[in-house]
Amino acid sequence: MEGIVVVEKVGGKSKATRCFSKYPLKFIVPSKVASSKTDAVWIYSISYGGGIVSGDCISCKVSVGESCTAVLTTQASTKATVGSHALLVIIPDPVTCFSTARYSQKQIFRVASDSSLVIVDWLTSGRHESGEKWDFELYKSTNNIFLDGNEPLFLDSVLLEQGSSTSIADRMQDYQVIAMVILVGPKLKHVQNQVQEDVKKMMTKRFYAPASPCGTKIESEYGLPKPALIASCSVFGPKDLGVVVRISAVTTESVYEFLRHHLASMESLLGASPYCRT
Repeated sequence: MEGIVVVEKVGGKSKATRCFSKYPLKFIVPSKVASSKTDAVWIYSISYGGGIVSGDCISCKVSVGESCTAVLTTQASTKATVGSHALLVIIPDPVTCFSTARYSQKQIFRVASDSSLVIVDWLTSGRHESGEKWDFELYKSTNNIFLDGNEPLFLDSVLLEQGSSTSIADRMQDYQVIAMVILVGPKLKHVQNQVQEDVKKMMTKRFYAPASPCGTKIESEYGLPKPALIASCSVFGPKDLGVVVRISAVTTESVYEFLRHHLASMESLLGASPYCRT
């Protein structure tokens, strides 16, 4: 275990009461990310050297206590427990795997039925400036969410591996970014409803409207226009407790813009807008 973070109520405010890490992982808990009027703890997870190299194995355990709010930016194997009426937000930058790399991560979340959770999990095709596009050997990301102990709520794995017949680049075609956003819980109902409505409108327009002259669409192998960003929404869990959004895009910036726009309403909960440029 390389990292442990515990967030609890202290004097009526969410506080990081325990924060331990060891090489190559480091946690930073700044005090001025969010407004002083907002009850939220922001935790930044970094690795020495600015990245993960061969042989690195990073894991962390996060516990968010009752009625607490925490934001964690991380790229690691994560185990998190989210208490009653609590909110945990995982908003990392995208994973970028270099040529021939093999990368695997697993995140396990245990949530109470009245707690809330946001997970952003995304990947770019590689270092474009070096001509690398989907040139890594393997990428695997697993996200498992359990409700009230051990009841499976959401079990998902993404696996990209170079094959003998077709490469990852051939399968991904022109798309250079894939992303998944998971929204669970009562505090996020307004975000869930809005993103479902927005994605439905956006994709209806992009699939059925004529191609725009500003180049927002690319050509498919059949000569038909297809969107530079594709998104879909699905609900899951009892009483549609959660929503998962899946995204494929031609550029990283378009996904950043999607995340900034659709998570902006969380500023009132977190004290700062996720992915907002400062």
